[in-house]
Formats: sequence, C-alpha cells, structure tokens
Amino acid sequence: MPASRRFPWLLLGAFTALYLVWGSTYLAIRIGVESWPPMLMAGVRFVIAGSLLYGFLRWRGVPAPTWPQWRSAGAIGFLLLSCGNGGVTLAEHAGVASGVAALAVATVPLFTLLFGLWFGHRNSRLEWAGILLGLGGIALLNLGSNLQASPMGAALLIFAAAAWAFGSVWSKTLPLPQGAMASAAEMLVGGGALLLGSVLSGERLTQMPSAAGWGALAYLVVFGSIVAFSSYMYLLKHVRPAAATSYAYVNPVVAVLLGIAFAGERIGAEEALAMGVIVGAVVLIGLPQWRRAPRQVA
Repeated sequence: MPASRRFPWLLLGAFTALYLVWGSTYLAIRIGVESWPPMLMAGVRFVIAGSLLYGFLRWRGVPAPTWPQWRSAGAIGFLLLSCGNGGVTLAEHAGVASGVAALAVATVPLFTLLFGLWFGHRNSRLEWAGILLGLGGIALLNLGSNLQASPMGAALLIFAAAAWAFGSVWSKTLPLPQGAMASAAEMLVGGGALLLGSVLSGERLTQMPSAAGWGALAYLVVFGSIVAFSSYMYLLKHVRPAAATSYAYVNPVVAVLLGIAFAGERIGAEEALAMGVIVGAVVLIGLPQWRRAPRQVA
C-alpha cells in the first residue's frame, strides 16, 4: 500500500496513453480523411465509441446519467469533441500536415492557464515559464510553410485548441457522471453534434472508404476515443489542468515522426526548431504537478 501511494501507476498509465496514443491519432485522422468526409468520420468515431462504452458500463451496473449530468456532459462533449477534435479533423482535411496539426494544438496548455485564471485558478512560476516557452515555439511554428499555406487550417486549429482548453477547465466545475460514464456521455453528444453538422454542411460519402480508411476509423474508435479520451477525463479529475493538457507538447514529436515515416510528410527548419522548443516546455509545466503528493484514488 505505501509503495502504491508513492508511485501512482494509474496516473502513469493515463499519461502514457495521452502522450503516445493521442500522438498517433493525428496520422490516423490524416489517413481517414482521405476516404471519409471529415465531420462524418469524426461523428461516426465518437458515436460508435460512446455507444460501446455506454453499453458496457450499463451492463456492468453503472447507473445512467441524470438529466443534469447529461446536460453537463453534452456541453463538455460539444466543446472537446465537436469543436476541438472536429476542428483538427477539418484542418487536416484542408491540407495541414498531421505533425504540424499536433504542433499547433500545443497551444492548449496556454489557453488552459488563461481560462483557469477566469475560474479563479492560480499558476506557479514554473507553469508560466513553460507556457511562455511554448508560446515562443508556437511563434516559430507560424513562420513555417505549412500553416502559411493554409490560413483556414491554422484558424481552425487555434479555435479547436481554445475550445478544448475551455471545456477542460470548465469540466472541473460541472456535475459530470462518475468515472468512464462521463466519457461515454460526452462522446455520444459530441459525436451526435458532429453528425448533425455533417448533414447540415452537405457532406456526402460518394464511395465506400478504403481498407486504410476503415482501419483508421477502428483505431480512432478503440484507442483514440475509448482508451485515450477516458484517460484524459480521468486526469482532469486528479491532476491540475495544465498537467493534464501537457500531452500537447509531447504529441507533436510522435505525430511528426509517424508522419515522416508513414505518410511522407516533411517539416521545415522553423517547424523543426519549434518542435524542440515546445516539447521542452512540458518539463517546466509538469514539474509543479509531480512535486505535489498524488491524490489517492480508488
């Protein structure tokens, strides 16, 4: 018991899922949008994942969310999934490279700290130093050719990052369902909103997706949604928001390396330098969290 208190295995596993699994989802999205309309793919992804998780939890005897919990989960699901993930999917469909999309989403911790001030949170000096360093990396990123070639994609990524950050901070004050049921409810509502947006925008599936497109969707459902998103909601309950969103500094490394290895993507000198700067910032943001004694969880 004392050893488990000193070393938080659940926190370690959740952070590993976010850092590695979510970093790979950018490539999966890039592959998927070659066969799927972007909002349709994102909506199908979250509706399937949410339905599977919700059904499993109800089968295990977990109570269904109350109406106030559904309302809160719907608001967070719309911000995180419909606006956040949906914006990233649209940006990659518009031509932004998967690695560069992950680099742009590194603005999430910056927005998280700013929105946290609105909710009365206070940040340590190390967290502010990490955010300033990350902001410098974002400035370098915008000097590269990828975002300059797709202004709409850049705007979508900034909007997605801001929506995700606000939803992350706001979620800590709302009456959400307990445990994984919160993830299930958020995915059901967020996915439904994306499907509605797909219909209203006139998206059409003109031909059956390729085998790679189906494989990308399956990977996003199981690993990107059920595993990683549930890990993220767990971290939001047990660590500071700035630490929970620190994955945004690690994901770019994974996404860039996978994009170069499997999708033939290339990044310029400015973008390579930006990656080194913003990835280094995670150390400063994470230090205050790991210095604190971890909260004991069941």
